[in-house]
Amino acid sequence: MPGFRRRRDSLVPRTPGLIRHIPLAGLAILAVAFAVLFVGGGTRFAIGLVLKPIAEDFGWDRSVIGAAVAIFMLTTAVAMVVVGRLADRFAVSWILAGGLVLSACGIAAMAEITKPWQVLVLYGIVFSAGNGAVSIIPVGVMIMRRFPQRAASANGIAISGMGLGQLVIISGMTAVLAAAGWRPVFLGLGAITLILVPFLIWNGSKEQRGPPKPQPDSSAALPFMEILRRPVFWILLAIYAICGAQDFFVSTHVVAFASDHGADPLLAGNLLAFMGLAGLIGVVATGFWSDFSGPLAPLAASFVLRILLFGGILLVQDPLTIAIFALLFGITFWMSAVLLVVLVRDAFGTRHLGTVSGLITSVHHICGGISAFSGATVFDIEQSYDPVFLTLGIAAALSVGLVWLMPRRRQ
Repeated sequence: MPGFRRRRDSLVPRTPGLIRHIPLAGLAILAVAFAVLFVGGGTRFAIGLVLKPIAEDFGWDRSVIGAAVAIFMLTTAVAMVVVGRLADRFAVSWILAGGLVLSACGIAAMAEITKPWQVLVLYGIVFSAGNGAVSIIPVGVMIMRRFPQRAASANGIAISGMGLGQLVIISGMTAVLAAAGWRPVFLGLGAITLILVPFLIWNGSKEQRGPPKPQPDSSAALPFMEILRRPVFWILLAIYAICGAQDFFVSTHVVAFASDHGADPLLAGNLLAFMGLAGLIGVVATGFWSDFSGPLAPLAASFVLRILLFGGILLVQDPLTIAIFALLFGITFWMSAVLLVVLVRDAFGTRHLGTVSGLITSVHHICGGISAFSGATVFDIEQSYDPVFLTLGIAAALSVGLVWLMPRRRQ
């Protein structure tokens, strides 16, 4: 049949290559999304780089920094719900610009901390509120408006900015940490965060506003309260809660974990950076995989790999094994983030895309904060992360079962 190709038992229209056939304005939106997540992703995980130096400098328990990460997750979670609602109605560029300014103020001020409460306020509240606005939620809405037919692959390219940002920014900050200590790290992060603000302010006047155009789908007009009553919403919530607990425990503690087991400080610091490189590969592959076969297969695959990783790290904990664990975990790190807007669109339509995505991601971050804090507390008591690895491995197995319960959408 002309203009169509066969995929399994269905006929779907051919879609042109994502990059070759989109107008310049579309490429600009994709570049903006990539650049914003490059900065936001690179700065978000820097606390894991400096966790051990700060704790040792002040004689604090690691749970102090863990508590700041927990508050960060809670504040970011609340911010994402608000930002998701705003993104459904207004130009996303304005939201992103405001978030970057607030993030820069919070993270730069961390260079002057002397008391635990300052970490809780500056990182846990000020920086996190801004970082919640510079997140995959508003970016995902912006992507869906411009690329409704290739949302997963476009979102994968945009979110790969987080991986590259983590690689480039964390690598650079690791060198700064080795040469000058942890305080200049925060000043550098503050300066990097402000770079994109002028362009976003200019772009805000030109950006498309309002929700993405509804698809010819009966779910596109679902009321918000009806969405909350559907079992698939609660399944998604559980999947992303588990994912968040795994993501932020690993990103917060992997550098300290590697150092505890004899890794060179420079190598340990660069683990976060190379996790970002692995994540870049994972998100791009996930986006195109999802556009071809649907989002459920890559989502299940990410949790199957995590089962193997958490099981393996319980058995062997030398520096090489920890490095392999970090790199392979990095591949899965943002796979679920790429798939969220597609899963929400397929299940509920586009009317409340930002709001529902923001709510699910907020639970992801709250559970991430709880996990980061709990992991620090367990270490302070047991002097080992093994109980946490075991718990997260069991949770990964549960997630595979939850993905199996998700309804299959005919492609």
